[in-house]
Amino acid sequence: MTSTPDASAPDGADLAELRKEIDELKAIPEEELVNPTPASLTDREPTPHATDAIGSEDWDANTEG
Repeated sequence: MTSTPDASAPDGADLAELRKEIDELKAIPEEELVNPTPASLTDREPTPHATDAIGSEDWDANTEG
């Protein structure tokens, strides 16, 4: 019967790179992983701008009479 040579106990140093990759993936929102935005579209996203609240416009002030 053959036996395997005694191996030293793993110290986990080889897992550091894997742990780093896992942490990077955890930082990505789930929606971006499931449905990523193409890079060509991110350049064309509109810039949001402030608008008046719904119902705040005075329609009578804009009419000529």
